Amino acid sequence: MIAKLSGVVDSVSAESAVIDVNGVGYLVFASTRTLAALDPGGPASLLVETQMRDDRIQLYGFAEAAERDWFRRLATVQGVGAKLALAILAVLPPDDLVAALAAGDRDAIVRAPGVGAKLAGRIAGEFKDRIGAIALAPTQDAAAPGPGRIDTVAREAISALVNLGYSATQSFGAISGAARRLGPDATLEELIRAGLAELAPKEPRQGDAGSLAGEAR
Repeated sequence: MIAKLSGVVDSVSAESAVIDVNGVGYLVFASTRTLAALDPGGPASLLVETQMRDDRIQLYGFAEAAERDWFRRLATVQGVGAKLALAILAVLPPDDLVAALAAGDRDAIVRAPGVGAKLAGRIAGEFKDRIGAIALAPTQDAAAPGPGRIDTVAREAISALVNLGYSATQSFGAISGAARRLGPDATLEELIRAGLAELAPKEPRQGDAGSLAGEAR
């Protein structure tokens, strides 16, 4: 099984690229985001997911581990498959996809070519109960939170920002980042303040995080 390819970009097409590794050309399918970063004649190093079929072997390349991991997860959803998984990742990078799934934002998923409302709903439902653990997991050197504690407080903070007028996707992105920075002992008010601080430069809002935290309780 091929897990990684490092070589020279021979050519790039709309859906794939040929990577020359010591004179052997490997056809690798990839998302448009990954392909856009490849320059013919330039170096390339791609993580690879190998899929074997009865009549062929297909390689799928990724510039980063997070994209590969989400390709694997998406491909397990009924009706998705490799082609649609790449299409989704082309319009929703891993961080944006996590935010959309956590917020149940089906409209964001429908932006991918070939993904209709029914399939977007199926994808959102598939990860509904697991996305919190995936997105809010602390880094390896961080202390592990108590079971469900940080997830519950973070969801309350997300709801608070939504009530302020931010979109669910914006709110999740801000709070998930704040939760990682502040750690498992962060209070609801601290998460809200940190989330607002992250969002303020982009879309300033007026409001008192302290009073909002009290209402959220």
